Amino acid sequence: MKRARIAYLGAIHEAVEMDGRLKLDDGRIVEEHQVVWLPPVQPRTVFALGLNYADHAKELSFKAPTEPLVFLKGPNTFVGHRAHTRRPSDATYMHYECELAVVMGRTARHVKREDAYDYVLGYTVANDYTIRDYLENYYRPNLRVKNRDTCTPIGPWLVDAKDIADPMNLTLRTYVNGKLTQEGNTRDMIFSIPVLIEYLSSFMTLNAGDIILTGTPEGLIDTKVGDEVVTEIESIGRLVNTIVGDESFNETNM
Repeated sequence: MKRARIAYLGAIHEAVEMDGRLKLDDGRIVEEHQVVWLPPVQPRTVFALGLNYADHAKELSFKAPTEPLVFLKGPNTFVGHRAHTRRPSDATYMHYECELAVVMGRTARHVKREDAYDYVLGYTVANDYTIRDYLENYYRPNLRVKNRDTCTPIGPWLVDAKDIADPMNLTLRTYVNGKLTQEGNTRDMIFSIPVLIEYLSSFMTLNAGDIILTGTPEGLIDTKVGDEVVTEIESIGRLVNTIVGDESFNETNM
């Protein structure tokens, strides 16, 4: 089942996909273009992976890591499908990152990798923008790189885990203004989903609603104000986002 969170006529609703339309939690059926899309889950703790695809590490002239490179993201970064992402006027290189997002379904502590999928609620698509100007260390991205408001679109759907036969064999693609610019497959992750859940739960408690962003393959290019960026993952969904400038926020750089 594909689930969503949307705003419609001044109220927030849970919804499910039904024949290309949305069925709201009160039974009403609406068209997708009639709603404001919200992140399909309300993020709690969000983990992000650096350099989790060998081809991406090579693209950046880095050796593949031998231990997961994990950092945290705040909830302020997340926006929904068809939302706008802000590109600061002083940025010279801001690229997308199409990522499979894993949503935890229950409390997990000291989970073995063979049991890891039992703790997954579902999957969604994330586009974790990076403003490379501010990057000091690829192994430890700072806040100005990865925790900026509006810089992580996510959605549109949360797809139930039981509906994805093999999350470690899904094609990822990114299109900028209709042109294919990135293509990869989750099978090329250095650290698989079960390995990541085992690793994280070995030293901390994971809770329902926590999200793991699993990294991006090679194929990154700079994006400009006005670009439409589409990140899609096989069987999960197609996430649309538009880059806007500071003037859309009526304030100076943040």
